[in-house]
Amino acid sequence: MHPYRLFFRLLFQRMDPERAHHLAFGWIRLAARIPVLRTFIAAVLAPRHKALRTEALGLRMHGPFGLAAGFDKNAVAIDGMTMLGFDHVEIGTVTGHAQPGNPRKRLFRLVPDRALINRMGFNNEGSAAVAARLAARRPAFKTTVGVNIGKTKVVPESDAVADYVTSTERLAAYADYLVVNVSSPNTPGLRNLQAVDHLRPLLTAVREAADRTVPGRRVPLLVKIAPDLADEDVDAVADLAVELGLDGIIATNTTIARDGLGLTSDPALVAEAGGLSGAPVKARSLAVLRRLYARVGDRVTLVGGGGGAGAAPPRGRRRGPPPPRPGGPAFIYQGPFWCRTLHKGLAERLAASPYATLAEAVGAETKEQAA
Repeated sequence: MHPYRLFFRLLFQRMDPERAHHLAFGWIRLAARIPVLRTFIAAVLAPRHKALRTEALGLRMHGPFGLAAGFDKNAVAIDGMTMLGFDHVEIGTVTGHAQPGNPRKRLFRLVPDRALINRMGFNNEGSAAVAARLAARRPAFKTTVGVNIGKTKVVPESDAVADYVTSTERLAAYADYLVVNVSSPNTPGLRNLQAVDHLRPLLTAVREAADRTVPGRRVPLLVKIAPDLADEDVDAVADLAVELGLDGIIATNTTIARDGLGLTSDPALVAEAGGLSGAPVKARSLAVLRRLYARVGDRVTLVGGGGGAGAAPPRGRRRGPPPPRPGGPAFIYQGPFWCRTLHKGLAERLAASPYATLAEAVGAETKEQAA
């Protein structure tokens, strides 16, 4: 058995998932504060491969693998996650006001399915505190930082736009890209904002607030959607993204579905309320990505996530739909060498191909799909 899997089974699998997360998160943060140690860990776990360099959203990144929002909610471990090999780190979800989230227990492992169910409820310190932390940050590693914003639970739906604008005004200056999250199933009414009649004024207001807050620099703006949208609603979001000149769409968040996913875990766990992420969501996430790409082509950057993993690489414009890449569940179940393994494997596949870089390979794949 792989050493990490044995360690996971003996320690973390016996521990409450949220407690285990905070314990591991604390170790990562501690290691990232010690210069010699973090340099050594990064050298081992985050070697850079020139061929994997990625350009997307007008940004240059070391590679295509990112950490999705939800792991580092308060921007306290950006260096730590970069040290472990993630090529970009998306913090949040951050809300306009601090909130404790839903009552515990609210995080559940479906180990046989390599999946998680969470009903965290956007627990975070609020956009003012997170903005202050980002302003004071002195990065040990250069990386791309995304900021994911959502609606405060106590804010009524009628005031949602103002709540998102408040967070945008506080955080846009520190964001390499900004994500509007309207797809978590754990904040009542949030998914209603995915309807284009609600989404259009919301995205327009956030775009205007970002431009007003950061004059002279266009902060890329993306929207994160749910895998549970009907196909016609996916098409409507795609059309809206093109209409508004949105920079990207993240597909997908967690799912509230359980049927048809082939789940083999304890039925009592499967029945827990909340959003499910991980391997069982892969097929639907890929289906949404393919549908989006068929609709928007090269006009909008697509980011995969939610299935098989918690995050995925952004692909630049003129790119085909990306497959899911590692993040939350995959990182938890596979351990700290997961990113290194993925980078190495992809680099080896590129070396054995006729293409010199990932961009060339994806470009060729896109042409082939379009032919």
